[in-house]
Amino acid sequence: MAKATVAIVRTSPETVIEDYRKLCELAGIDKALDSSSETILKDNITWHHVFPGVNTTPWQLEGTILGLKDAGFDDLVAVHNHTVVTMPEKGEKDLKFKPIYSKFEIPVLYNFKEEDMKWIEFKPEFKTLALHNIFPEGIRIPDYFQGKNIVHMPTVKTHSYTTYTGALKNAFGGLLNYHRHYTHTWIHETLVDLLAIGKEIHTGMFATMDGTTAGSGPGPRTVIPHDKNVILASSDLVAIDAVAAKMMGFNWKDLPCIALSHEHGLGIGDPSEIELVGDTDAANENWQFEVGVNLATGTGRLLWHDSPLKSLQNLLFHTPLVNIFIFASEFYHDKLWYKTKGMPVVEKWKTESPWGRMFAGYPK
Repeated sequence: MAKATVAIVRTSPETVIEDYRKLCELAGIDKALDSSSETILKDNITWHHVFPGVNTTPWQLEGTILGLKDAGFDDLVAVHNHTVVTMPEKGEKDLKFKPIYSKFEIPVLYNFKEEDMKWIEFKPEFKTLALHNIFPEGIRIPDYFQGKNIVHMPTVKTHSYTTYTGALKNAFGGLLNYHRHYTHTWIHETLVDLLAIGKEIHTGMFATMDGTTAGSGPGPRTVIPHDKNVILASSDLVAIDAVAAKMMGFNWKDLPCIALSHEHGLGIGDPSEIELVGDTDAANENWQFEVGVNLATGTGRLLWHDSPLKSLQNLLFHTPLVNIFIFASEFYHDKLWYKTKGMPVVEKWKTESPWGRMFAGYPK
């Protein structure tokens, strides 16, 4: 494969919107997408609550939209997904996406609402690594995604199950239905399968990644925020993840979803084969992020990855018993952790961080 290009720009609240426009141009958004196709904006609502480093930022959304429009892409639509513990409608409102969608007259669709799109069986040409075993009755995708560009908008953060999370993981919600938790034991192979499917169904793919405030520790929700003042973009989802992961302090070879994607020719994971443009010195930073677990993710790792308890998965996660774990996760994150530990972090960010002050000043 030819070298991949990843754009990286150091930024500030005063320049971030214009920096996103420059970033998109540097990363070749005009060549990455099909100008005759509609473009899906796939934001990252990891949590419907405000928490620094976790969700697509309003300036990322606004700057990416302007970058698209600069390149002549005006036919834009936002698509939200639903998870067992995240409410997209609340997230869209509290994370301040709605005024931006209204400002640019961008419609919002939901992949879990039948009036917006239907889930159809899809047989990929790529020989899948995991999905054919996880869903033996057939792999299903939203019919609306076929024949459209997609722009992913993740943030730079760690993840208790995958070490890091970025552009590859952002496809997880869009292309898998409500039962996506079935895939957690084989999460890295699943992300490779989804990338291959995305390359088959989309007319173009692109990602912007926000590292203005990045997150380390027990992600993807209960992270420790760090202001890092960088933003990234690329048409190669593997390459942008590899660069972001390297900045966080991880080796691409130790991240199976990146290494496997590289091995299968789905993108470039080796930093030596990635061309950096923009503020290229920023890519040499090592933030020494560490991955942690909280009560909920620690339990999940026991059941999905790290112990003989994996044998109980079919009983616990493929029957109504799964609702116990859904309730427990939601109760822990939303009722306990956020109210006791999360909210003070958010308030400190809003007053002490320039990015938090910028968020507070965005219209609701």
